[in-house]
Amino acid sequence: MNHDIPAAAAWSAPVRAGRSITLTALADGANASVLIIGADRLDRLNIPDTLKSQMSARIRTGMVLMSDRGLALATVVASTLDWHDCLTGGRPEQLLLLELAKHGFGPADLHGCINFFSKVGIADDARASLAFVPDHAHSGDTVTLRAEQDLLVFISTAPHPLSDGPAAGVPVQIATADGTEELEREEATRGLELREEAIRALELTRELIA
Repeated sequence: MNHDIPAAAAWSAPVRAGRSITLTALADGANASVLIIGADRLDRLNIPDTLKSQMSARIRTGMVLMSDRGLALATVVASTLDWHDCLTGGRPEQLLLLELAKHGFGPADLHGCINFFSKVGIADDARASLAFVPDHAHSGDTVTLRAEQDLLVFISTAPHPLSDGPAAGVPVQIATADGTEELEREEATRGLELREEAIRALELTRELIA
């Protein structure tokens, strides 16, 4: 299934375990703010635990996106970029709130998100503030996730909150593909440099959904 999300718009859909989700930037300067919730509504993407357990301040290929129960929600199996921001939240929140409402969620469910295609660095000021890095993503850049359990995925194409680029943002394409066999599970993560904590989360999740 392919779907183009227009600039400054939002989209949401259930994604079954084993499916791949590929996001493609359709113009330079794309940003895709992504929330992930387990289909059982118990597991929510936990940015602090995801970063702390994998010793990172960014999302990149080979990282497992973890829930607040320490389970694997999805694995980043491929990306043309080595940095996706997850420290600064999304903008504007109304777009994601509209999509959350379609699935019976409310403002309390608006947790930390990943800003795929965006990068932040340290500003040259006394406070060492976070600063948006321009010209990081270009048209055609992609990132692919593998769903490790049944998920609800929410995506907004609003600009990055620290960006001073076009207020409308740019469109992003979403493509999902099947891949539910155990062999394909193993192939999806083969060659990735997974940390021990990530492997443990994957094993625990696969035991629970087997």
